[in-house]
Amino acid sequence: MLISKGKRNFLQVVTYIVLIGFSVYCVFPFLWMLVTAIKPPNEIRSVTPSLWTDSPTFMHFDNVLNNSAFLTFFKNSLFVAVTVTLAAILISVFAGYALSRYLRFKGIKVFSVAMLLSQMIPGVLLLIPLYLIMSKMGLINTYLSLILAYTTFTVPLCTFMMKSFFDSIPFEMEEAAEIDGCGKIRTIFRILLPVSLPSLVSTSLFAFLNAWNEFMFGFVFINDEAHRTLTPGISLFKGLYQTDWGSLMASSVLSVLPVVVLFIFLQRYIVEGMTAGSVKG
Repeated sequence: MLISKGKRNFLQVVTYIVLIGFSVYCVFPFLWMLVTAIKPPNEIRSVTPSLWTDSPTFMHFDNVLNNSAFLTFFKNSLFVAVTVTLAAILISVFAGYALSRYLRFKGIKVFSVAMLLSQMIPGVLLLIPLYLIMSKMGLINTYLSLILAYTTFTVPLCTFMMKSFFDSIPFEMEEAAEIDGCGKIRTIFRILLPVSLPSLVSTSLFAFLNAWNEFMFGFVFINDEAHRTLTPGISLFKGLYQTDWGSLMASSVLSVLPVVVLFIFLQRYIVEGMTAGSVKG
């Protein structure tokens, strides 16, 4: 159907207006957080809030970095998130390959359904059972308790993401590798993974963000400052009778920056990875 030039221009303008509106809606919380982090305390407590400050200050960032355990929390979160990402990717690569290539076996179908059902159970329902298990195993206040919990909840979706990509890879590539003498393990690491870089990046980022942003298990499983992660640590700026909003916003900005940097540098791989399994052939 032909559309007149005027109508096409009108639709384009409407499209851009809608996209700009959604962009402002998404960026506004981060912008408000950033502005609050550089406001002096008297402006933060003002009865007329604004997105502008006449006297910006970095006192809140100085307080977070030098007068709190923020760097310890940051280091703990980074260690846990990276470990969970590596473990989840290692498991999901093999599990996704099995789900993609061996669906004719009944056990594989049962395993696939079980993983799907596991995603329907809210994590809060498993909080008490997991706490009791970790307590009996002596893992409370350890990194291992968080790594096990986060990996358990991350692996199913990572597996389905990798499966969708393996489904798009033709069997002929594996057959050619087998003719050249490659076994299954060597085929996965030498043939399939190099061509699945976008999917690996997007899956790794998903696993990393799950572990980086998680609050509930980190708050319950960890009680000492030496092992506390970032999200529960940030909540400590909110006291019983008053809240240090400046420091709370400054720590939030610093915790978001690594994720923003990752998205900026890996955006191309993320888009390719998310769409890799959508088209076969």
